[in-house]
Amino acid sequence: MKPKKKPENGFNWFNSAIIDYAKAIGKDAVVLVGIRGYYQDSMGVKGKNDRGMYDDALIWLNIATGFIATYNGNCDPSAYRKGTGRGSEKGMASLKAGAWRYQPGLHKGYAAFRQAAKVTVVRDGTAGNYEDTGDFGINIHRGGVSGTSSLGCQTLPVDQWDDFKATGYKLLKDAGQKTFCYILLEKQG
Repeated sequence: MKPKKKPENGFNWFNSAIIDYAKAIGKDAVVLVGIRGYYQDSMGVKGKNDRGMYDDALIWLNIATGFIATYNGNCDPSAYRKGTGRGSEKGMASLKAGAWRYQPGLHKGYAAFRQAAKVTVVRDGTAGNYEDTGDFGINIHRGGVSGTSSLGCQTLPVDQWDDFKATGYKLLKDAGQKTFCYILLEKQG
């Protein structure tokens, strides 16, 4: 399930986030912003960020030029799986809101975006959710047609993936960046 249109490109909405994460952004011109729960009041259960649907937003920015491109996305795992610890019995992962470093790379054999450094996830727990930090392969990649195809990754609908990937690769190449800051925000209000 996805919205009928792409998110609006109201740059002013997340201007403060860019300022808040200035240290993580560093000298990057190209930044990706994710907004978890962007459509939480118009899709799924009202007031709740649902899993298994493209109810989030992903936005490419070139801070230097003012370029903005918006996409529907999924910033959640597709389902719940409670667990414990960090081994084979661990719970399903959701990327924690914050600033993370990513880079172009392969996901299951096709061009996508991969972790360039450790990330922190919040795992579904049998005794309450818990945080875990590491290199878990929380990638940004193409989702599915009938589902979001995410075990914790950030995914995009199939019909928007090629444009999203091409835009990101071109922006990074033109800016001479090998990595970029991905800022994941939780929608407020």
